[in-house]
Amino acid sequence: MIEILSASMIACVLLVGIHAYFGIHVLSRGIIFIDLALAQTAALGVAVSYMWGYEPQSTGSYLFALTFSILGSTVMTFTRVVRRRVNVEALIGIVYILATALTILAIDRAPHGSETMKALFNGNLLWLTWPEIAKTAVIYALVGVFHFIFRERLLNLSIEGKGGLLWEFLFFLSFGVVITSSVHVGGILIVFSYLIIPALVSALFAKGIGQRLLISWVFGIIVSLAGLILSYRLDLPTGALIVALLSISFFAVLAVTYRRES
Repeated sequence: MIEILSASMIACVLLVGIHAYFGIHVLSRGIIFIDLALAQTAALGVAVSYMWGYEPQSTGSYLFALTFSILGSTVMTFTRVVRRRVNVEALIGIVYILATALTILAIDRAPHGSETMKALFNGNLLWLTWPEIAKTAVIYALVGVFHFIFRERLLNLSIEGKGGLLWEFLFFLSFGVVITSSVHVGGILIVFSYLIIPALVSALFAKGIGQRLLISWVFGIIVSLAGLILSYRLDLPTGALIVALLSISFFAVLAVTYRRES
């Protein structure tokens, strides 16, 4: 079983590793649903590429998704400019529903359109290949190096709100690149869950960035590996099961911490 699931296990570790970090940024900014909007924008790119004859896991499909994600990242950059006049979460919600509607329209008449839509939401974690894992690892590593080099500037941007539009764009661009790769690997649901739930759990126990990252990684990896094994043994959709376990685990942790405080 370990041999069969080894690629999926590595993928989960990679997904948790990068998304837990970005989750801390997202929670600090108070823009919880931005990853859903960017993920759906990337999914729209996949749907458009499917109309042009590219398979969802092909390089052409990835490039379409990346292009649409960059466009979405550009829109998100300017939320800082309009936040005094428009509620940012409402604006992000409009981007999400627009991308979702256009995705449905794009694949409505395509052959196997419903299967493609299902794959966009649930991902393909259980059947990943090692070349796909390697490509994802390289992309995440490049983004990770960029954020490590400029960590003070990027953290100040998210936590203190200090920084220009160029750095705001670079943040969202790197975020969009990660989201695009993650949607291809894990699907929209798991991308949102990895971004928000581990970061929320860590916020219950720590305030420092290093401590929160460690807690997020441990929590996310343990629950993900348990979900992988259960989905394999019970023959259930992997992404949906991991999302369910992450959510249930969060509420369990929240209940325990609430009882201790009371």
